[in-house]
Amino acid sequence: MQKPVSSKPLRRSRQRERLLDVLRGTATHPTAGWLYDMLKPEFPNLSLGTVYRNLAVLIEQGLVKKIDSGSTFDRYEAKTTPHYHLICCECGTIIDFEKQLFPEIDDAVTKAADFTVQRHRIDFFGTCSACRARNRNNS
Repeated sequence: MQKPVSSKPLRRSRQRERLLDVLRGTATHPTAGWLYDMLKPEFPNLSLGTVYRNLAVLIEQGLVKKIDSGSTFDRYEAKTTPHYHLICCECGTIIDFEKQLFPEIDDAVTKAADFTVQRHRIDFFGTCSACRARNRNNS
């Protein structure tokens, strides 16, 4: 279940706004460290802790999603519309997959399990085309 938006008013933050801009402007699914590296030149006093705190606020507001891809570091994205992820087990690349494969899945689960589905998440793990090509060339 998505957390409800906090009733506590938040102070406007230029760092948080820029963090969201950077996330919206990239097709990758960056780590907090990558976001920190991108923003540090603009905000010399920025700390990695501040990046994590602002990501938490943006997640709570429903503007950003955290992706647990099975790697050491969580990845983040600003795309909040329904989509799936293709996650490469070799290089860690995460690719958005827009086609909705089973639009009736929420209703089917709700009926079968007496459970009201609000959203679901499906990730596909495998090997991306770049890694497959690299593996073929190294054979």
